[in-house]
Amino acid sequence: MSKAAGKASLGGAMGGAVDVSVVVPLYNEEESLPLLVEKTVAALRPTGLRWELVCVNDGSRDGTAAVLEALEAATPELVGVYFRRNYGQTAAMQAGFDAAQGAIIVTMDGDLQNDPKDIPALLAKMAETDADIVSGWRKDRQDSELTSNLPSRLANRLLAKITGLKLHDSGCSLKAYRADLIDELHIYGELHRFIPAVAMQYGARVEEVVVTHHARQFGASKYGIDKTIRVALDIIQLYFFQKFIHRPMHFFGYGGLLLMVPGGLMMTWLLLLKVLGEDIGGRPMLMAAMMLILLGVQLLGMGILGEILIRIYHEPQGRKQYLLRARSK
Repeated sequence: MSKAAGKASLGGAMGGAVDVSVVVPLYNEEESLPLLVEKTVAALRPTGLRWELVCVNDGSRDGTAAVLEALEAATPELVGVYFRRNYGQTAAMQAGFDAAQGAIIVTMDGDLQNDPKDIPALLAKMAETDADIVSGWRKDRQDSELTSNLPSRLANRLLAKITGLKLHDSGCSLKAYRADLIDELHIYGELHRFIPAVAMQYGARVEEVVVTHHARQFGASKYGIDKTIRVALDIIQLYFFQKFIHRPMHFFGYGGLLLMVPGGLMMTWLLLLKVLGEDIGGRPMLMAAMMLILLGVQLLGMGILGEILIRIYHEPQGRKQYLLRARSK
């Protein structure tokens, strides 16, 4: 049975030992970590909720692990998860999800740019709207306009166009999720920033709340222009997953036919010329027609392999292509 089976929604009486789990991936945040824990404690202890702070040390090369161990001994709500090496933010977030025990899971960055004081607002919005996900909107963002803000706005517009998810700030790490939804999703690569878009494939309801954004206090930003390139590639991957993950033949098959049809017409024309006695051996059209037909056949073959893999993925282990939502009380 899934660990989410015993978790109730935030709108009613929440079951289990923990109401809210705050998941924070950490990489070289030894200076930020004590203040992060202090601010989270100050924000959540007065709420009366049963909560935990799950910090995942993603193979930090500084003293983050030692600081986390010391804080864990002094803070009852703090749970430390320690990677042997750096696996990346998505893996760290997935490890935090796996360790979390709360009915609601809140994620945020460990660099103090997200404010833990905004967590109650996310929880209130979730209870008010019965949403599955509440995403933060850094309306007054304290980052570089050229390297962060502008690429982020372009990515948000592209993501909205492709997925239909109309968020002002899909890249904000401060988000609240229902744990029963997260338990059914598995993120990998760098899909942590697109969890709402992935969850929309299963009918998740997403809301947005304006949150505070602070300038970075310690260290240097870990993001650069290479992040923009990775985000663009991830959006392309997300588009494929959203539209064709259960029907890969439609993606590869359409491409194959688009190549084979003109290739076949060109070859028919050349065959007609050959019958009429013309020499077609040195024509560039012959090579072009052969290339189009061969590429088309390859794409069709990839589509067939994709269909086989989808059946292998779903059928032997009984995986479902849908999620059920609990009835409203």
